[in-house]
Amino acid sequence: MVPIHRLQSVLKAAAHLITGICHGDHITLVLRQLHRLPVHPRVMFSIAGLLHQSLAGATPAYLADECRFLSDAGHHPLRSSLNDMRKLLIPPTHNTLGDRSFTTSGPRLCSDLPPGLRRPRLSFDSFKRSLKSHLFGD
Repeated sequence: MVPIHRLQSVLKAAAHLITGICHGDHITLVLRQLHRLPVHPRVMFSIAGLLHQSLAGATPAYLADECRFLSDAGHHPLRSSLNDMRKLLIPPTHNTLGDRSFTTSGPRLCSDLPPGLRRPRLSFDSFKRSLKSHLFGD
């Protein structure tokens, strides 16, 4: 497994090569202009996209079966969350490896997204565009 900082340095080197800026210059604005997310938000973007497609039924069954809503799992929502029925069940894990699995990280990421990105009928293109803007902090 490659550490994230190594992947980030490859991304920065590619941006330096593409734009021709000096290695001493700040790269954050250049990456933003190239519309490239840093590595960690990029991983989050991929997981969230896969989760969105799983909930829409556009992925293989082994992925779609791992995504269950709290209401489908027999949990009753709190009154404070009645307006947010798109909460997913986050299964308990006992180690870091389990926390990294799609079954756990996908629902956890989904619960951290703003309610506008969890709308049931949101098209995949609109979801990707809104998610990327959210991850860029726009």
